[in-house]
Amino acid sequence: MVERLRRAPAQYWMLIVMWIRSALAYPASFVLMLVSSMLITVTDFVAIVLMFSHITTFGGFTLGEMALLYATASMTLGIADLFTGSIERVGERIRTGTLDVYLIRPVPAFLQTAADGFALRRLGRPLQAGVVLGFAFSHIDVDWTVAKGIMLVVSMITGSIIFGAIFVLGAAFQFVSVDSAELANSFTYGGQTLTQYPLSVFGKEIVRAVTFVVPLAFVNYYPVLYVLGKPAPLGLPSWIGLLSPLVAVAMVALASLAWRGGLRRYRSTGS
Repeated sequence: MVERLRRAPAQYWMLIVMWIRSALAYPASFVLMLVSSMLITVTDFVAIVLMFSHITTFGGFTLGEMALLYATASMTLGIADLFTGSIERVGERIRTGTLDVYLIRPVPAFLQTAADGFALRRLGRPLQAGVVLGFAFSHIDVDWTVAKGIMLVVSMITGSIIFGAIFVLGAAFQFVSVDSAELANSFTYGGQTLTQYPLSVFGKEIVRAVTFVVPLAFVNYYPVLYVLGKPAPLGLPSWIGLLSPLVAVAMVALASLAWRGGLRRYRSTGS
């Protein structure tokens, strides 16, 4: 097991390099797709900017603070989508029986599925989020400390891991219900839409759900509250954002169990 884990990064890199070379074989086409990806994702933030042309705060957040929420939500999903988003296509391979090929190769099926059709154009979302993050830094008034800086960086790593784990959980569910990719998307892409707004504008039931059931609030909301010095909802402690790494570890463990369970359940198509 230890040896397999040690080899996994090199094996994954070997697989995605093949797809990267394929994408860069047509540089003009790649650049156009990358730019179009950035333009498509930026429309959500444009809507936020237009909204603030009529208001000064939303859910207790200024435009700069909203930009920080948006940027961290989009950055974390973008990174997770880049490295694990392809795994949502596993349902098609289960339906056609082509997943069998992955099971007989000397590389873990998870790595092959996650790297399948690696799309470098997905860099558009995190790149666009980086631009908005720069905008946020120039429009927020935060008493920066080393702890807050580390918290923000760590939260974007752990948030990406949480979103990645949700991608894997959605893929694992497809071993049970093959045509369920859209259900998983409601928690990933839909989750990103939810977390780019202050959770205080939603009902307490939703806040509880994204805290204790599907922990999307730990992707960016609670860490951003800690950075901005804002109180947490539901009477939770202000330092709850510090638990994001533990939540990420728990989600990875759950996703690993679900994926392994799905593979054990797989019986091919018989064709």
